[in-house]
Amino acid sequence: MTPAMAERLDRIVEEALQGTGFTFAPAQSASGSTAASGSPRRSFPGVAAAHARFEPRPSDIFLASFPKSGTTWLKALAFATVHRADNPPRDPSHPLCHRNPHDCVKFLEEPLAVDGGMLEALHSPRVIATHLPYSLLPGRITAEGAGARIVYICRDPKEALVSTWLFARKMVAAAAARHGDGVKTPQAPFMIEEAFKLFCEGRCNAGPQWHHVASYWEASRKWPEKVLFLRYEDMLRDPMGHVRKLAEFMGCPFSGEEEAAGVVQDIVELCNIDALKNMEVNKSGAYRWI
Repeated sequence: MTPAMAERLDRIVEEALQGTGFTFAPAQSASGSTAASGSPRRSFPGVAAAHARFEPRPSDIFLASFPKSGTTWLKALAFATVHRADNPPRDPSHPLCHRNPHDCVKFLEEPLAVDGGMLEALHSPRVIATHLPYSLLPGRITAEGAGARIVYICRDPKEALVSTWLFARKMVAAAAARHGDGVKTPQAPFMIEEAFKLFCEGRCNAGPQWHHVASYWEASRKWPEKVLFLRYEDMLRDPMGHVRKLAEFMGCPFSGEEEAAGVVQDIVELCNIDALKNMEVNKSGAYRWI
């Protein structure tokens, strides 16, 4: 992304967020993550099913994010924290050592998540992800008195854009490699200028990004006991502090014994971004949904 493009995007976001009290801190992280970008159209049946038939439980924990904003990392951290009693983070057989974080934490709007019974079959407390804006969450989740909690992670829009673009190019290359299976090879590569234009116009999965962020920011200000707002860049600088905050919010704070035993550090190391990328289960890129 050129400096001029970055400056223009900053102006668009600043104008869009006026009056919300929210500002993005300067991004200090490199682009790229293990998460995938999926098709919004594919999620339509899942969204409809969630609104019509999903029954939340008071103990549910929802992990919300705009695509390419730390979704995979947050899934891993939350899953490892909630299930640490049954799956100690040092255990070589830990699910995250053998399964993709997206397999461990399903999306609410994922096809068959509701109608296929995947979410209903989970034991409480369930950890469920979503890319839906706050305003599009089923009312049974956001209703006053609903016990479910929401953890939101936001990322600097420039970083989210570049990460989305890089992943889209990777998916285009993968589709081209499958040309023999009937996948048409694109006529031209997906350029950053095109991605930038679409992103600034809000024509992207779950977009516009700044409206998505603002909806959860405002909810966290109104209902801090229900919505926890995290910043990806802050989590990179202090992962252990944020894991403690996450555990406290989810209702499973670390005991003194766990702190002394280094459980927090163990979870951070298990869910380290580079460690996740280097696990064999996450190298194939086979998981397409997000």
